[in-house]
Amino acid sequence: MKQRIENMDLKGKRVLVRCDYNVPIYNGKILDDTKIIASLETIRYLIQKDCKIILLSHLGKVKTEEDKAIYSLEPVSKRLKELLGKEVYFSHEIMDSELPKRIELMLPRDILLLENTRFLDVPNKLESNCDAQVSAFFASLADVFVMDAFASAHRSHASTTGVTKYLPSCIGFSVERELAALDRFLQNPEHPFTVIMGGAKVEDKLELIETLLPKCDHLLLAGGLANSFLKALNFNIGASLSTESGKTIEKLKKIMLTYRDKLMLPLDAIVASTYDENYTRYKRINEISDNEIITDVGTKTLEKYKTAIRESKTIFLNGTLGIYEDIRFSNGTKELFNALKNSNAIVVVGGGDSVSAVHNLGYDEAFTYLSVGGGATLEYLSKGHLVGIDSIMEEKEIEILDV
Repeated sequence: MKQRIENMDLKGKRVLVRCDYNVPIYNGKILDDTKIIASLETIRYLIQKDCKIILLSHLGKVKTEEDKAIYSLEPVSKRLKELLGKEVYFSHEIMDSELPKRIELMLPRDILLLENTRFLDVPNKLESNCDAQVSAFFASLADVFVMDAFASAHRSHASTTGVTKYLPSCIGFSVERELAALDRFLQNPEHPFTVIMGGAKVEDKLELIETLLPKCDHLLLAGGLANSFLKALNFNIGASLSTESGKTIEKLKKIMLTYRDKLMLPLDAIVASTYDENYTRYKRINEISDNEIITDVGTKTLEKYKTAIRESKTIFLNGTLGIYEDIRFSNGTKELFNALKNSNAIVVVGGGDSVSAVHNLGYDEAFTYLSVGGGATLEYLSKGHLVGIDSIMEEKEIEILDV
C-alpha cells in the first residue's frame, strides 16, 4: 500500500505538492475548474497542519517560447485564491536561486504556486525527460513530496517521479480517491464491459486499445480514432483527422481482424466542409467526399452503440462522439449521455474533455464516477499500475530520507 498523506508527519513542514492544473483556459479565463477543485482537500489538510505549501503543475504542451504566453498558470493562482478564501502567491520563476529564499520567508499556511513546469521543456525537455538536476532542485524546496496529480501519474517527469528519489513521498487525497474508485469499479468490472473511446491520434492510444480489447466485451470508437480505423477499411473519410502512417494502418487492419466481434465503428456521420464554414450534412460513411470533415456520429451509429450500452453492466467512457462544443455537432454526445444515464450500468467517465462535456451539458449527477484522469485512467485500467504511483513510498517506509 502506498504511503498516504494522513500517515505522514507534516506538522510545520515544507510540503511540495504535484497537482493537476492542466485546465482549459481561454483569454485568461478558466473554462472548467474541476481539477482545481479536486486539489482543495489536500491543500486544506496541509493548511491545518501549518505547512508551507509549494504547488507544482504543468499546463498544456509547451514547445516554443511563444507557447509560454499561452500556458501560464497565473490564472490558476487567482482561482485558487477565490476557492480557498486566502492568498495564493505565484512565482513566475521555476528554477531560480532566489526561490529557496522566498520559501524560507514563507509563514506557516502560506501557499506558493510555481509557474508551469513544462516551461522547462524549452529548449531541452528538462521536465519531460525527468532531468536529475531539475528533480533535485524541486526536492530542495521542501521536506516532503505529495503526489496529488493522478492525471499525470502515467508520466515519468521531474515533477512526478524524479523528485521522489530525493524526498519522503506520499499520495494526496485526490490520488487516493481516484485509485479507490477505479479499483472498485474497473479493475474487475462486471461484464458485459464496454469501453467508449474518442480522441485525436490513434497512435497515442494504440497500445491501450490492444491491451483493453481482450478485457472488454465491446469497444465503441469515435473521433480521430474511429476515422483511422475507417481509413484502414478503405473508406473515404475526406479531410477528417486520421493517421498518416502506413505502418499504423496495417496494425489497425490486424486488430480489426482479431477483434471484429468487439469493435464498433460509425455507420454514418454529420460532416462539415473545408471550404464553407456554414456547411453541415448528414452522410453515410460510404458517401463522404474529399472536402468533408467528420464532426459527429449519425443516428444509425447511435442506434448501434445504444445496443451495446443497453446490455452492459460496466461502461468506461473516455472522449466524446463529436465536437460537442459546437451545437451543430453536439447531438451525438448528448444522445450518448442520455443513453448512459438511462442504463443500469456502472458508468465511469475519465479524461478532461469527457468530464468537461459532462459538466457543460449538465450531466454532473448522472454517472457513477467522474475520473480526472484521461490517459492515466486508461493506462491504470489496462496495466493495473502507474509509474508516478509506483515511485511513491510504501506505507512501511516511514523513515525520513536524506535529501
